[in-house]
Amino acid sequence: MMTRDSKAPEKPLNLKYKQVRIDGLDKGRRGKHYELILGILQQLKTLPAGSAIEIPLVGIGGIGLANLRSAVHRASTSHGLEIETLADEKNFYVWRKKIEKG
Repeated sequence: MMTRDSKAPEKPLNLKYKQVRIDGLDKGRRGKHYELILGILQQLKTLPAGSAIEIPLVGIGGIGLANLRSAVHRASTSHGLEIETLADEKNFYVWRKKIEKG
């Protein structure tokens, strides 16, 4: 008679999804607006002090202002850039934050 504590092999679970090793996964985030955000970051890195990038809201492919602002902030943080943003009814502005010397 087998008890619950016995070392009998368990039946394999009927798994619905494939298992993969995490060391082979690309851990970078590539959302649907990856190219747009990458272009903004590249331009921010070369932006002269005291200047902002002006991004027309009609030309950003249907992404909402809140999602754009969030994506830009998320990407800039991961690239070590401190930024500030502003928007009006037509444009979204982004620039590198001025570093205060103390």
